[in-house]
Amino acid sequence: MKKIVFICAAMFALVVASCSKTDVMEQEKGIGMLSVDMNLPLQTRSTGEDDLKATAQVNIYKEDFSGLVRSYTYGQIPSPLYLAADKYRVDVIAGEAVSATPAPASWENRSYKGSKVFDIVAGQLTTVEVVAGVNNAVTNITFDQTIIDNFEAGYTFTIGLDPQNPASQLVYDASKSGAEGYFIVEGLDEPSLMWSFAGELLKDGSAFSRNGVINDIEPGKMYKLNLQYIVKDGDINFTLTVDRSFDVIDDTIIFEPISTGLSASSPYEIWAGHATVHADVDPEEFAGAQVQFAYASARSDWNIVAGEDVGDGSWKAVLTGLTPGTEYSYKLIVNGQEHGTPLTFTTESAPKIPNGSFEYVSFVTGKDFYKFYDPDCGVEEGSFKFWASGNGDEEAAGSASYKVITTIDTNDKVDGNQSVLAQSQWAVIKFAAGNIFTGSFAGLVGTEGGKVNFGRPWTSRPTALKLYCKFTTGAINRVSKIPAGEDIVENKTMDEAEIRFAVGNWSSRTYGGSAQSPVQVNTTDESTFINYDTDPSTIAYGNLILHHDGYELNGAEKVTAATDKWVEYIIPLDYKTLTAFPTHIIISAASSRFGDYFTGCDYSKLWIDAVELIYE
Repeated sequence: MKKIVFICAAMFALVVASCSKTDVMEQEKGIGMLSVDMNLPLQTRSTGEDDLKATAQVNIYKEDFSGLVRSYTYGQIPSPLYLAADKYRVDVIAGEAVSATPAPASWENRSYKGSKVFDIVAGQLTTVEVVAGVNNAVTNITFDQTIIDNFEAGYTFTIGLDPQNPASQLVYDASKSGAEGYFIVEGLDEPSLMWSFAGELLKDGSAFSRNGVINDIEPGKMYKLNLQYIVKDGDINFTLTVDRSFDVIDDTIIFEPISTGLSASSPYEIWAGHATVHADVDPEEFAGAQVQFAYASARSDWNIVAGEDVGDGSWKAVLTGLTPGTEYSYKLIVNGQEHGTPLTFTTESAPKIPNGSFEYVSFVTGKDFYKFYDPDCGVEEGSFKFWASGNGDEEAAGSASYKVITTIDTNDKVDGNQSVLAQSQWAVIKFAAGNIFTGSFAGLVGTEGGKVNFGRPWTSRPTALKLYCKFTTGAINRVSKIPAGEDIVENKTMDEAEIRFAVGNWSSRTYGGSAQSPVQVNTTDESTFINYDTDPSTIAYGNLILHHDGYELNGAEKVTAATDKWVEYIIPLDYKTLTAFPTHIIISAASSRFGDYFTGCDYSKLWIDAVELIYE
């Protein structure tokens, strides 16, 4: 964390020759001399920090709020400053709030505030430490893709403290999406943020507007809003998140000496197999010191790892090889000596994929195709629906009305008694790609396609997917549609298989599916096809493309290799954000990569077995 350091030291003497008459009268209580020094240990710092500190307002009160004792700007505090021994409170206010004409709303100018109660004891040296954090109500407004897709350019989202006062408002447009706005709310009576959205709908050019109020606004909190347009309801919607840890953002101003000891990790930094821990080490007291972290579970010896200096007195270390669902203790070691108080964390759990080897299957009642679970198997992981295929099930008819495209193979497998076999075929009236996925089949769309609800509830954060695949194929001999950017020549371009793997916090209200399987894809409507690389609700994504003569992982260059025999593949998850937890997991495999476009090879076959998650 970047730190601006104010060092406030109180020096005391029983007799001070230059005291005022009033001070002398209080000598029975003891008189203190307060000297204030400023120390910036950073060798490089922004030019604004000096001004920020010089203009900071420092107010000293009696602790019982009986009155203001002293008030200065930091740059004008007299030295020495005399105080009688007593209990006090110091307030530090800096930034926009102490400017001559503070702007109630700003894109750039922050305000900071911190308070600390302290004792002045005669004859002793006292250090006063005041942490001043951002004291604005902070807004962060983003526009969902649905806004971009449904509104003319020029839409705006206005938010502010008083709709009648433009100076208290900020206007977000497309260029400001994701920007932070700062509002001075300290001292206001029950502050609220009033907002209004205005734009023109692309479909007919009609004007569209909505407005609302966010009540109970607090200083030092960030209010994140993501605006979405709900096409089916024709209404505007947003998710609101209040970030209550904003007082530890990178540019928090801290008026204190650096205290050597551990600092707590964010919940997002504690994974199933690794964790990032932090400490503050005074760079002046411990210049050139060896900084280490020691950690252990209740049933293990202490492990020691070197700390990484991240600047400004902050250190960190990534602890690896951890056991999921386990409590660990850790401590800071500087030059071989423990410092500060040890802390603990508990790693995330690491649940496995249910029925990952497809051992538990049963026939759909009265049909000749499979559902990929068996409610009568007596084994928990195989007794409920996690996997599905385009063949359909009891809930909705699928391609099995024409052909069985996903089945099991008891002769060709890696683990257990069988594998799953997805095979592309001409299904009487349409080409169909064999497929299996986490979710449910939602039904046919006439004779033209089908609807699939992808996803299953999942809250852990895996780092990779491991599975075994075998793929045989030929040239694409069915071409209905060609995806944008692809060059496909019928009877010449070789077919490909694909496995997709993602975790995210998708909502069925936005993506059209169900609570259990929130992402609905309609193969007759390309606008429902999800691009996990750009999708805002996708937290992490990875994919494997299988060729007849090699494979590609996560968009990397093709690796030449045999794919027509069983091969173990590991698909890493690329996390787009490290500050979010998932709600669902999606795994999707298709024997023809462009099966959603009804394009592929009639005899492509994809075997899959031994699917498991990796937590590192």
